[in-house]
Amino acid sequence: MSSYAAFEVIEQYLRAQWTTTELVFENDDFHLHGTPAPFVYVEIVGNTYDQASIGGGTDNLWREFGQLYLHVMTPNGTGSGQARQYCDQLLAQFVGSDIGALTFRESSVGMGEPGQTFGNYYAMTASITWYRDE
Repeated sequence: MSSYAAFEVIEQYLRAQWTTTELVFENDDFHLHGTPAPFVYVEIVGNTYDQASIGGGTDNLWREFGQLYLHVMTPNGTGSGQARQYCDQLLAQFVGSDIGALTFRESSVGMGEPGQTFGNYYAMTASITWYRDE
């Protein structure tokens, strides 16, 4: 899992910027306002903390790296076009941006993997690499 600082920045930003579908964050209780309805399941994962400076004593720079996974869920049998559009729109909100203490870098739709079916939904994942300095 990511640090709380990274999670909070991403959660607040997404809730303020994304109104196209409902957002569901990790381990949230949720009830969709239309079933089946498209939604985005959000996972914020921290990969590593790494020292990014040398010789600063207690003032050394530490960098947290992580991934933002945006699982776009659309009803089965509706094709993948809408999921792809939502992935593109979500990535455009972040890529190349500095939001709070976070910098968003590389992104992918699908990460080289096909979409998957989960129950009544088809999932396509948009992912974005981020880092945070402290």
